[in-house]
Amino acid sequence: MTLIEIQNTIKEILNKATISTEDISVDCDEKTGDIWCRIKSHESHLLIGRDGENLSAFNHIARRIFEKRAGIDGQQTLNNILIDVNDYQKGRNENIKSTAHMLSERAIFFKASIEADPMSSYDRRIIHEFLSEKPNIKTESVGEGKNRRVVIKYIEASSI
Repeated sequence: MTLIEIQNTIKEILNKATISTEDISVDCDEKTGDIWCRIKSHESHLLIGRDGENLSAFNHIARRIFEKRAGIDGQQTLNNILIDVNDYQKGRNENIKSTAHMLSERAIFFKASIEADPMSSYDRRIIHEFLSEKPNIKTESVGEGKNRRVVIKYIEASSI
C-alpha cells in the first residue's frame, strides 16, 4: 500500500466512526522502516482510551483492513504500520525507552538480570531495539501471553 492509500483508509475509518480530525499525516521512518499515521484530533480521548486501549484496538483493526486491501493472507502481517493520536504513542515510546535505560543501568550496576513488567509485543520490540547496541547488555522475551516480558541481562565483556 502507498502512503496515500494508508492515509485515505484512516480518513475513511474515522469518518465512519464520526470522529473529527484536524490533520492526518503519514510518513515513513527511514531508520526503522515503520510507517507512522499521525492524527491530530480534539476527540483524542475517544481514539486513545484508557491507557491506550482504544488506540491499540484501532491499530489492530486498521492493520487488518490494510492487509485485506493489500491482499495479504492470514500468515503475513503489516506490523510496521503504526497509528499515533496527538503524539500519545510517541510519548509512550519515550517512556518505555527511559524505563529500559533505567533497568539496563540497574542490570549493569548489580551485574544481574532484571525483568520488566509484562507488556505488548510492540513495547517489547521497542526495548529490544533500544538496548540492542548497548554494551554488556542482552535482552530476551520470556513468558506466555499477557505475562510475556523482557529480561535485561548483564553480560561480562569477555563473554560478548
